[in-house]
Amino acid sequence: MHITHASFVTLPVADQDRALRFYRDVLGFEVTADLLMPPGRWLQVAPRGAQTVFTLSGPGMGDFELGSARGIMLVTTDVDAACARLAEAGTEVQGPDDHPWGRMAAFRDPDGNGLMLLTEAHQ
Repeated sequence: MHITHASFVTLPVADQDRALRFYRDVLGFEVTADLLMPPGRWLQVAPRGAQTVFTLSGPGMGDFELGSARGIMLVTTDVDAACARLAEAGTEVQGPDDHPWGRMAAFRDPDGNGLMLLTEAHQ
């Protein structure tokens, strides 16, 4: 096999517009697709330049359980500033804490999907 990358990660959301405001306005992601198609809206966002995008999957776009996505690690150059931005936007953040691999924090999006932030340790 020669797999080069993951195309997208599905994030189940109740309200795509609310999720879009969070991922675009708070996390700074860009919209990579916003199409109306049967059975609903195909909405994708990603950090600038990322190969893997996030599909904000609303009602009718699959049999997904809200808040079921977990363990999604987002790398940032400044986890402390990112945590401050999240807190300023009303998002509860756990951490950041120091680990051998870097400084890390955890938070949930408005639908309960679990994400983490990491500033990698310099080796």
